[in-house]
Amino acid sequence: MKALAPWAIGLMAACGLVSLAGVASANDGSGLNETPASLTISTPAHGGAEAPPAAPPGAAPAQPRSPSGLSIPVSMPIADEVIVRKSQRRLYLMRDGKVLRSYRISLGLEPQGPKERAGDFRTPEGHYFLTRRNPRSDYFLSILVSYPGPEDRARAQRRHIDPGGEIMLHGLPNILRHKPAFYEHSDWTDGCIALSDSDMVEVWLMTRENTPIEILP
Repeated sequence: MKALAPWAIGLMAACGLVSLAGVASANDGSGLNETPASLTISTPAHGGAEAPPAAPPGAAPAQPRSPSGLSIPVSMPIADEVIVRKSQRRLYLMRDGKVLRSYRISLGLEPQGPKERAGDFRTPEGHYFLTRRNPRSDYFLSILVSYPGPEDRARAQRRHIDPGGEIMLHGLPNILRHKPAFYEHSDWTDGCIALSDSDMVEVWLMTRENTPIEILP
C-alpha cells in the first residue's frame, strides 16, 4: 500500500461496491503516459429510496460522485512492463527501464521452480502478457497472464501432460478462508500471483491489455 492515497484504503472497505471507470490515456509532456481516471464507490439502492431529480434542460451532465459527494480523480503513470521476482516475492511496475511501483506478492503453494502441469501449484516463469481483465472474479479484481505460451504447450505435449492455465494477477479472495494476516505472509494461491486489494487497484489502473510481464525465479 505504498504511495497510496487515503481514499484507496477506504475503497478496500467497500470491496464489492467499487466501480472503475473513465480510463483513458493522455500525455503530460514529460514523456510519461498518464491515465486520468475516476474511481467511485457506488452504494446499492434501498427499497423506497427516491431517485435523484432529473437535470433541467440544458444543464451539464452530473459527474460521478462518491457517497460523500466528492468526485475522486486519479492520475497515474502507465507501466510498459511488469517484472516479477519470485525469490524476492516482489512485483515491479516498470517504465523505460525504471521502477514506478514495487509490491509484495504471494505465489503458488509450491513456489520453487516453473509451472509444468495442471495442479502442481507452481507459478510460471518466463515471458508472457497481461490479457483479459475481470472485475467480477472470485478475487478482488483479476488480470489473466498469457500462460501457457507456445514453449509451455510444446513442452507439455512432448511429455503428454496438461500444462494448466488460468494464471492471474489478483487481489484477495472475495470470501476469506483465513485471517487477513495469513494472506500477507504466506504463499497461498494455486499458482497465481496475489497482491493486497489496494495494491491490485494500482496495478489495474497502471497497466494495459497486452502489457509484457516477465516472471523470474
